[in-house]
Amino acid sequence: MKVLNLRCANGHVFEGWFASDDDYMDQNGRGLVECPLCADKVIARLPSAPRLNLSGARAEGPAKPAPAPASQLPQAAQTPQTAQPADLQAAFMKAVREMMQRTEDVGPRFAEEARRIHYGEAAERGIRGQASPEEREALRDEGIETFALPIPPGLEGPLQ
Repeated sequence: MKVLNLRCANGHVFEGWFASDDDYMDQNGRGLVECPLCADKVIARLPSAPRLNLSGARAEGPAKPAPAPASQLPQAAQTPQTAQPADLQAAFMKAVREMMQRTEDVGPRFAEEARRIHYGEAAERGIRGQASPEEREALRDEGIETFALPIPPGLEGPLQ
């Protein structure tokens, strides 16, 4: 099994698992490999170091401890400069999953249902769904706050 580091054209970095290099090349060539965050199918393989088993090797002198990765730093110590792209992606995916668990999917009825909630015709609750830019503009004109959040294709549908 080959674990490859991949990057889409939008700069999202992720792992892909393939039976072989040829398997990766075949799947990528047929457009079957896509970014789990944005569904981009323009994927590039990043260089990666091979795993070496050096269990018999002995280091000269005491080893210096490696600095803690940004993901293990206290929240206050993390800054945009120390946060790694993988940490930011993981935080984004966690936030999206939480939002999806705490809201009701009303699908294409989003604008209608948002108005019903705003005007007290339906119970107040968190909803999500699809609305055109024109529908979002009309909602904003009525004083109804919304925001567009692209949902990664892997998260659409039932949560696992």
